[in-house]
Amino acid sequence: MYDEPGPDEILAAAARFLRSEVLPALPPDLAFKTRVLANALDLVGRQMSAGDGPAAAARVRLAALVGQEGAEPDLTALLAGQIESGALAPDDPALLRHLWATTLAKIAVDQPGYASYRAELAAPKTIGE
Repeated sequence: MYDEPGPDEILAAAARFLRSEVLPALPPDLAFKTRVLANALDLVGRQMSAGDGPAAAARVRLAALVGQEGAEPDLTALLAGQIESGALAPDDPALLRHLWATTLAKIAVDQPGYASYRAELAAPKTIGE
């Protein structure tokens, strides 16, 4: 529907401009704040690119764990209650897979360059992981 460039490209261009043109000309206190702003623009772009996919996958995993459908925050609260009550063991393999998948999905958006995240993506996987 939109003409080019798309919103993600506009955000990326704005972040590049801030880093390459604006940062070098600023005093340290404003440079820091501008770097934070550029990073925030990158984060919003990654959130837009990810769309609802990670949240939808989390809802599916949560629904399987708690045994009912619902919104992600409600399912997460139910899950916490089940763990607290002892209905779900903290070392349950399905729970651990959910927590790891959720962590990786969040890091993919928040810090995709994080070295340990990159190492995890590159590590060979076994069946069931």
